Amino acid sequence: NYPYGLQLILTALTSATHRGDPIALLNLEPVLEKLRRDIEDPEFIKRLARELLLDNPHRVRLTLAPDKSLSAKKAADEQQRLVAIKDRLTDAEKQAIVEQASLLKARQEQQDDGGVLPKVTLDDIPEEMAYVPCKERTATPLDLTTYSAGTNGLVYQQLICKLPQLTPQQLQVLPLYTNCLTELGVGESDYLQTQLWQSRVCGAINAFVSARGKPDNVQALSAHLVLSAKGLARNQQAMSELMQQTLEQVHFDELPRIRELAAQSRARREMAVTGNGHALAMSAAASGASPGAQLSHLWSGLEGIRLIKALDNGLDEQQNREQLAERLREIHQLLLAAPRQLLLIGEEEKLVRYQQHMQVCFTVPHSDGFAPFAPDANNKKVAELWTTSTQVNFCAKSYPTVPMDHPDAPALNVLGGFLRNGYLHRAIREQGGAYGGGAGQDNNIAAFRFYSYRDPRTEGTLEDFDRSLDWLQQTQHQWQPVEEAILGVISSIDKPGSPAGEAKSTFHAELYGRTRERREAFRNNVLKVTADDLRRVANIYLTPDNASTAIISSPEQTGLASRLDLREIAL
Repeated sequence: NYPYGLQLILTALTSATHRGDPIALLNLEPVLEKLRRDIEDPEFIKRLARELLLDNPHRVRLTLAPDKSLSAKKAADEQQRLVAIKDRLTDAEKQAIVEQASLLKARQEQQDDGGVLPKVTLDDIPEEMAYVPCKERTATPLDLTTYSAGTNGLVYQQLICKLPQLTPQQLQVLPLYTNCLTELGVGESDYLQTQLWQSRVCGAINAFVSARGKPDNVQALSAHLVLSAKGLARNQQAMSELMQQTLEQVHFDELPRIRELAAQSRARREMAVTGNGHALAMSAAASGASPGAQLSHLWSGLEGIRLIKALDNGLDEQQNREQLAERLREIHQLLLAAPRQLLLIGEEEKLVRYQQHMQVCFTVPHSDGFAPFAPDANNKKVAELWTTSTQVNFCAKSYPTVPMDHPDAPALNVLGGFLRNGYLHRAIREQGGAYGGGAGQDNNIAAFRFYSYRDPRTEGTLEDFDRSLDWLQQTQHQWQPVEEAILGVISSIDKPGSPAGEAKSTFHAELYGRTRERREAFRNNVLKVTADDLRRVANIYLTPDNASTAIISSPEQTGLASRLDLREIAL
């Protein structure tokens, strides 16, 4: 998530701090060439294994024994310590603690003088956003968009298929389908042989689904399945053949492997709840804002976790495994008839050769009768409490707003950073004890969302969300915090990425209508936002009648659902 230049600096730093050559750590070509020479020796890998593993005397063995009562013991021990400390305090010491707490509260609410520090201002922002134009667009045999980029000897390719119309049951298992697509056997090879094939010709291959609404109407949504791979330049033709055969010849008859992949997916997603709970809570709270928000909740949110758990629980039965495999095959057959296009990113002097290979490898589907994915509009309120095994809470509120092209979208984007910096960080983290909290506008789903992360509170945090809006309206705000919030939005737009990453980002933005002109118009309007604009959009969109709420908490929070009028769902 760091800007690309900072990633390079941090990578080089590990070598520089040990008196090594930081540039050599970044320049992969000579290293790969040396490795190719080294592996010509049949003993090379064996020698490394012997030196680094078998004959390495350094060992650490750590044995852990789970204790279900550990958390309760820690809480009881802490309570006993606090009682013992309190019993030892004199009246004067107690009064001193009260006074210190009052001074701390005053310090937290104090406005610091930011003028004593050097700062970036709006005058330092370039007039135009950075833009990566494509090198070429061709239409034979498939639409192919090519970008020239410094990739350090790598090539990046994507096969993009329009998502077909799917049934609700097929939509539920679509994340598992994308996971299985590159993890099962291809052609006459089983999945183990296919994995060896993949490792020979590419550094990575994976599939995912991308879905966005239009820049001026998030209710009108389109979606694509993307098969993405990257590899060494010398393997580009072999990688193209792998991608084409993966799409055309993958088979869904390896039922034990599908069962294993479902279990792995479940385990990964369950483990992610406590680390990514704030994003899951926001996704749940916003799930009624638009079709894209609903799909995010279904595919990568709490509803998706609940569905994969239910699916995995039923896969012990052979009949259920066969039914799942058949559903995956049905999705695949629909995708084989979907219109396709290609994305290619590589070093300029090699692009012509890459294009020739791709034109030979990739075939044109028979798209007669294809029906593109077009979900119904979605606009409803949400009030949910999701319970799971957690010692902390994740709270979120969401309000339906507007998409990127709307005149109010820039102000809503600035408002998120303004509320976070000016009120929410202090109230939720410093005073409320949460690990973090904030707010932000998501233009892709047209929703403004509040959140807290690893939070000891629930109701108090929801009240702080509302109080931040009162603070916005009732306080006379200076220009500097508004400017800082604007700079935060601009920095997220202008943040540099890797050469290949910026090309991919540009391609997929334009795939969904986010043209350079539209993005620059949005960026320019962000620079014009004022404090009055922030108050105005909050009055229009962030009203109690429009609020949706989602909380992730433990089942021990008895009565919380009834007090807040939330529907309780066991995760």
